[in-house]
Amino acid sequence: MGLGNYINFIHSQLRPVTNNLPTQSQLIMPYRRLPNTDKSRIKALDIALSKGKELPPFELAFSQKSNQELQSFLNSFKNALTYYRQSYVVQKDRNKKYQESFRKARMYVSHFIQMVNMSIQRGELKPDIRKFYGLPADDSRIPALNTENDLIEWGERLIRGEAKRVREGYTPLTNPTIALVRVRYENFLEAHHHQKMLQKNTARGMRNLSYLKLEADKIILKIWNEVEESFRDLPDDLKRERAKEYGLVYVYRKNETGHVKFTGAQLQEAKQNPGKRPRSYNAATPRYKEAE
Repeated sequence: MGLGNYINFIHSQLRPVTNNLPTQSQLIMPYRRLPNTDKSRIKALDIALSKGKELPPFELAFSQKSNQELQSFLNSFKNALTYYRQSYVVQKDRNKKYQESFRKARMYVSHFIQMVNMSIQRGELKPDIRKFYGLPADDSRIPALNTENDLIEWGERLIRGEAKRVREGYTPLTNPTIALVRVRYENFLEAHHHQKMLQKNTARGMRNLSYLKLEADKIILKIWNEVEESFRDLPDDLKRERAKEYGLVYVYRKNETGHVKFTGAQLQEAKQNPGKRPRSYNAATPRYKEAE
């Protein structure tokens, strides 16, 4: 190898390592993630409220207007969330008893119709008797009793039809008597009306909470934007660290997990010392660790 070629080779090996360093725009940056659950919304609002109480206005990283909006809103949001959760729990607990009352009422209504059909089969009653209950005279099938409305309709038909039949001088039917059917039916109706009221309470709580969630998201977004704006002149890493004190959340995307980046200080070090690697460079892997 000639002397000239040898010198060129040496110069190529001594090129500053900063030629291969990523620029700040090429670094992997975490993104800000806004709350998307009730728990995370409450946490974000609580942290901001706490900061508003412990810091004087001139040190607070968001405006006093936002602070006042937060103070007047947070209790309403918490109360709405508590109301909805309690309404849902009560509805869920009462639903077990309601389903049991539905099951028993349906069984008694079905058994009464079956008893009418068996009496007709034994010749004790004429098929025309079915007309008292709104049943086809020549059809022995049990009507559908699968829904609440089905049960309400047929329970009322049986009670009204048996009362009319007795008034016309016929002997009351037994096993079960219409009195037992009425008891189970009225228990079901009472549970039905109560359950509907609970469902309305839960639905009303959900509507109110849904509206307040939108308001919570607006307040959080406004505060977080103001916090980041307050720290805009700081290096990115330091800005995020300060913002996290106010509840802001930064995360990496799934495909970026495990990647590390240069800090602003490392880039500055690399520019000032082009012949050296930054102190945090890990020679075992072809990437750079974040400075501690």
